[in-house]
Amino acid sequence: MAWLYLTRRTDLFDGRPKRVLHLAPEQCLEDRLRARLGVGYVTADLLDPHAMEKMDVTHIRHPDESFDVIYCSHVLEHVTDDRRAMREFHRVLRKGGWAIVQVPITADRTIEAPTVTEPAERRRLYGQEDHVRRCGPDYVQRLRESGFDVVVTELSDLIQGHDAVRMGLDGAAGPIYHCRRAVAGVPQQ
Repeated sequence: MAWLYLTRRTDLFDGRPKRVLHLAPEQCLEDRLRARLGVGYVTADLLDPHAMEKMDVTHIRHPDESFDVIYCSHVLEHVTDDRRAMREFHRVLRKGGWAIVQVPITADRTIEAPTVTEPAERRRLYGQEDHVRRCGPDYVQRLRESGFDVVVTELSDLIQGHDAVRMGLDGAAGPIYHCRRAVAGVPQQ
């Protein structure tokens, strides 16, 4: 679904050079993105030694407005201070730049309790012992509070029933959160 969105709904592959930050890069996307984006493509991860940079998303060591695009999928549910990470994404994204910031939406409303640190209790509450919250549709509000204009796209906005089944997309991926850093004085579409 992410590749479908990137190719159909973004300017990522319009031929203009871009500096792209891909956090916790998935191999299936990393190979394609590296081949198409070249030297402007940067991978980063806190733990994966194969990433180009070791990075804590709550303390990104790049100057303001360093990237045109950020792609971050299924990371923030592991980050204790996800709001700080979102503000960091906003800070390092150039004006007019955009980010895809995905989390699994598995609750009616976001559930978190910072005092829960036991792996078994996290597994019970959040579905995995390394998750620190279970996100709900209100997640979009966190992105907006961090300064982003956000457009939410569902699978059905990209393709319909038969095509979704044919492509192996059953809707379990959840919505795409396309976050844009506004250019001062220019309304976003």
